[in-house]
Amino acid sequence: MTGLQGKGAFVAGSDKPERSTVRVGFMPLTDCASLVMASVLGLDEKYGIRIVLSREQSWSGMRDRLVRGELDCAQLLYAMVYAVELGVGTAQKSMALLMNLNQNGQAITLSRALAARGAVDGAGLAALMANEARRFTFAHTFPTGNHALWLYYWLAAAGIEPMSACHVATVPPNQMAANLAAGHMDGFCAGEPWGERAVREGVGVTVATSQQVWPDHPGKALAACADFAQRHPNTCRALVCAVLEAGRWIDASAANRETASEAIASPAFVNVQRELIRERMLGCYNDGLGHRWHDPHRLRFYGDGAATFPYLSDAMWFMTQHRRWGLLAYDPDYRAVAERVNRLDLYREAAAATNTPLPSTVTRSSRLIDGRTWNGRDPALYAASFAASSHA
Repeated sequence: MTGLQGKGAFVAGSDKPERSTVRVGFMPLTDCASLVMASVLGLDEKYGIRIVLSREQSWSGMRDRLVRGELDCAQLLYAMVYAVELGVGTAQKSMALLMNLNQNGQAITLSRALAARGAVDGAGLAALMANEARRFTFAHTFPTGNHALWLYYWLAAAGIEPMSACHVATVPPNQMAANLAAGHMDGFCAGEPWGERAVREGVGVTVATSQQVWPDHPGKALAACADFAQRHPNTCRALVCAVLEAGRWIDASAANRETASEAIASPAFVNVQRELIRERMLGCYNDGLGHRWHDPHRLRFYGDGAATFPYLSDAMWFMTQHRRWGLLAYDPDYRAVAERVNRLDLYREAAAATNTPLPSTVTRSSRLIDGRTWNGRDPALYAASFAASSHA
């Protein structure tokens, strides 16, 4: 703990973590990197805890283990946190969102067969579907999760009604490319490295990144059940401190991103070849159609604090999309729910301890792929502004 005195580190006295070992669930995805590196680099020990990582096999399984208390915290789909809080598709459980883990870095992939027929973007897909008698099948990773909402938003922006014009399936992320190759679906939305795998194996093409849908969108969240956060605030704060430092380390240089790619590619974590993670981790994209670019909105884990801050407007957006697609049957008090779930108090204390910059406001303004601006000012009006066919 040398050198931490006077810098806000919570390591002793009344601020000592209530629990020295923290069981944290994660999914084998590129964006588990800051959780993994917090442990690998020993940053957890710096703040008086030991992170015990638990590799999970499905989002629903990890959610259920968290709710049952078998995990203390978990890397959850941001939208899933709010589905649990509101009892959407599952039993209601009060939740605590401790921080955002990352921004950007997901992808929408279509089969190479569709791309060969002109479906290389939303407009091309819409034109193809208009002349087909069958309903196309698209997959996401969880019904109330981020990937479902990115997929629906992208389809709708192209004039495709997801709920009536498509079959939608839930598939584990690491099975996406195989199912696409087998012809079980026409496309999918998932986190990396599974979009990259589809491109490298020649079975799919990247027609959109999630950052094209919403530049610098929120990604996975570090979450706990509200009762755990209530009983263990110092433990949660220490965990956020460690993960903030890990995110800052990853974002600090290309060399660090290379090292993180190698670490998380190992069998204990994502269990893939390093090159499958490395390229898009560095922001180097190949869409499988001959187009290569360096994405200015690549996956990021810190972004001078902008990528980790739990903006209330981010939380409210996911609830508006649950409402839009009929997953949520009523308009909640969006702001009040976001203020209750997003633990800004713990995050701000962790930010002070790690010298992480804080934004000037708890909401932000963003322009999405369909030209709409989201700023969190009137969530109910925003949710209702979408076409009636997509709003329950």
